[in-house]
Amino acid sequence: MVITPPRSGSLQDIAHRVEAGERLSFEDGVRLFESDDLLAIGRMADLVRRRKHGDVAYFNINRRLEPTNACVARCSFCSFYRPLSHPEAYTLSLEEIAAFARSTSPETTEVHIVGGLNPKLPFSYFTDLLRTLRREAPHLHLKAFTAVEIVWFAEHYGMTIEQVLRELREAGLQSLPGGGAEIFAPRVRRLICDHKTDAEGWLEVHRTAHRLGLRSNATMLYGHIESYEDRVDHLLRLRELQDETGGFQAFIGLPFLPQHNLLGRGREFTGGADDLKVLAVARLLLDNFDHIKAYWVMVGLKLAQVALSFGVDDLDGTIVKETIAHNAGADSPDEVSAQYLADVIREAGRRPVERDTLYNVVREW
Repeated sequence: MVITPPRSGSLQDIAHRVEAGERLSFEDGVRLFESDDLLAIGRMADLVRRRKHGDVAYFNINRRLEPTNACVARCSFCSFYRPLSHPEAYTLSLEEIAAFARSTSPETTEVHIVGGLNPKLPFSYFTDLLRTLRREAPHLHLKAFTAVEIVWFAEHYGMTIEQVLRELREAGLQSLPGGGAEIFAPRVRRLICDHKTDAEGWLEVHRTAHRLGLRSNATMLYGHIESYEDRVDHLLRLRELQDETGGFQAFIGLPFLPQHNLLGRGREFTGGADDLKVLAVARLLLDNFDHIKAYWVMVGLKLAQVALSFGVDDLDGTIVKETIAHNAGADSPDEVSAQYLADVIREAGRRPVERDTLYNVVREW
């Protein structure tokens, strides 16, 4: 397959390297972000996607669980957290978690679990949470806790990262969702999430998880105060760790949502062109990642559908009652049906395939 030449010559050499299957450089990544030839970037990303997946696009039937919003981190971009004494702060009881598990349908294959950093909880709360879910809904794959949470567990409870992961795995943890990466650049992290672990801590959690046999995803929060160079540095650090471990499954680009948080004052939502460019450039730079996911909760269902022509091969899942993005201004539905996602994929000219968390095929629609 030959890529239609870019409308200008500025990307022609990159297009030739993509056609040849060569790895792109830091400088290539910056030039792609600087270019306004969005369709040329999309065609290049779509070539890579087709080589990996043909006409298949994936989704799963999943649920969200956010066990506590009480948090000491206070990240400036976050609209979800509440200080410990805030009247809207909550922590689900194990009885509520058991009821949640019993409410999941037999067709649901995954629960995605993330929450705040709540120092009032013992570590046993989190292992008991996993054991409760495993007991009440053994059909669910437990994808739980960001690297930020794992590092905080280790520091707060006096454990090593490996000890935390081993104990959580013994309780039922099966993979990591990949959140909390934000942007790795120290300058940016100091301003948007200074209370959280740094890039080295995030990467070390995933390195350790992969060594222990746990797969994970990777994310990037963009559209706030980062530069194009920061984005490319972030993606290439993910690529470097994937070269080392091979444990990442998918990359998810997360646009910054500006409502109800300190960082969002005076800022607008990201544009659709930038959302598509991030996903396409990620597909081009992350040559060792199998999957690029458009998280429709944050980019919207219509743009996620378009993203299937910009390097994306996965639309996440059905998702029920997500609050982290919606608190920050996401106007997407609380959930969608599997049939709807299959129809969205088919309308975009792709073949919908329902998967489990580890990308085993559940069925073709």
